[in-house]
Amino acid sequence: MSAKRKLVRQYKPAVHSGFLGAGHLARPVIQGNFADTDPFILLMDDMLDKKTDEPVGGPHPHAGFETVTLMLEGEMGDEAHTMKGGDLQMMTAGSGVIHTETIAKKISMRLLQLWLTLPKNYRWTKPRVQDISLNHVPKTSVQGAEIKLYSGSLAGIISPVQNYTPVIIADIKMKPKSSTVLNLPASYTTFLYMMEGSLKVGEEKKLLDNGEVGWLDRSKEEMESELNLEAGENGARFILYSGQPQGVQIVSHGPFIGDTQEDISRLYQEFRNGKMKHISSVPESQKLIW
Repeated sequence: MSAKRKLVRQYKPAVHSGFLGAGHLARPVIQGNFADTDPFILLMDDMLDKKTDEPVGGPHPHAGFETVTLMLEGEMGDEAHTMKGGDLQMMTAGSGVIHTETIAKKISMRLLQLWLTLPKNYRWTKPRVQDISLNHVPKTSVQGAEIKLYSGSLAGIISPVQNYTPVIIADIKMKPKSSTVLNLPASYTTFLYMMEGSLKVGEEKKLLDNGEVGWLDRSKEEMESELNLEAGENGARFILYSGQPQGVQIVSHGPFIGDTQEDISRLYQEFRNGKMKHISSVPESQKLIW
């Protein structure tokens, strides 16, 4: 038995001035209550057109969740590791880490950064960082759709990236007027973020335009589902996010996610007392490169 997925909510995120100053624009892609977006906490579409060599960004803490960064254009990093267009990094903050994102030169870039909740029993797991470069991302073509799979399994291919929270992340391009069917777990929270062109979603063929976010219905039953997609006259490109809801309440404050307010207080104290280490200092066994 397989359910047919439907588009049940759509909107176009507004553009805001970003925290990095001049040239930084940001779109909050995820909007709504966490009960509806679980396991996805937030997703920012950051565009930076930096005209000076003045450094921006810097070190900051995270704990209780994972950041998943997909570089769409440009590059970011340092001598130790540089992310380029098409690369992805999944950082498990877990028990708490310091993370540095400093940009010290003129650059034009665009990235998507997701905050993904951890299962309650892995909330305070050891920090871990995984990097997969574009040339190692599994790829396949099905019915006029080109799929780059960063996490999970889809269309017969599997990403090597390891997950605490099961999540499918894919960059999908479709040829003009082509159609395809994607098979996804019916119980997974799923949304599409349109990068280019337009898309008709589901058997109802609801239109999703460039720049829009479309959320699918979700079943409580553990079974497969089918998502029917048809590209518009100019084709389509979208990022697919589909993850297993964790079904637990979270407390969010600043750079931290916890189960209780007491967790948040404890994390701020640990950070102030210098107990959180930099992500670059995690053991080699916790650094996975694909």
